[in-house]
Amino acid sequence: MQAIGYIRVSTNKQADKGFSLEAQRERIQAMAVVQQAELLDIVVDAGESAKDLKRPGMERVLAMVATGQVATVIIAKLDRLTRSVRDLADLLELFQRRGVSLVSVAESLDTGSASGRLVLNIMVSVSQWEREAIGERTKTALQFKISQNQWVGNTAYGFRLCADRKTVEADPSEQRIRRTMVRLRDEGRSLRQIAAYLNKAGRFTRRGTPWRHDGVARVLRAA
Repeated sequence: MQAIGYIRVSTNKQADKGFSLEAQRERIQAMAVVQQAELLDIVVDAGESAKDLKRPGMERVLAMVATGQVATVIIAKLDRLTRSVRDLADLLELFQRRGVSLVSVAESLDTGSASGRLVLNIMVSVSQWEREAIGERTKTALQFKISQNQWVGNTAYGFRLCADRKTVEADPSEQRIRRTMVRLRDEGRSLRQIAAYLNKAGRFTRRGTPWRHDGVARVLRAA
């Protein structure tokens, strides 16, 4: 059985939370012996993030899998492969389609068996559920804050954060500029003309910089 190893660290340093390149290499070599596999190579991605699969080493692994050059891919830990649930699911689908097993040392997983595939699919499903549950809780919390007139994120132009750092109130100065924008727009002025009018009058943005047409557009969309 021909196998290939894959190792990764997210910084150019040789250590990443105890999973240095050398430590990963040793674990993969040991697992290859246990699997009685011929380890063709260990592909390295040094200083590469796991945010997606666009990494030189990973692209090489995928090419070898796609062309049937290997039967097994061995990794030291799942998060060395990817931290994305979606990417992991896509990888599993590709490996299964090509008849390639994924072996992870840390998690004691081997998708070459039905039980290994079951466990990994459950892990993927649980991770997906956890991510969606966190998203739902965050959305509910934000909706509650908005319903209570509590501050969420950036304060819209024309308003300011109150002393309690939770609620917002109208900002008289910005409200006047906002009304001027609306009036000029109703008169048929272009966005650039409105920006030029405000700048000439010395009515600058919240940051004290001259108005641009795109900034005027954002304020008018929210008006």
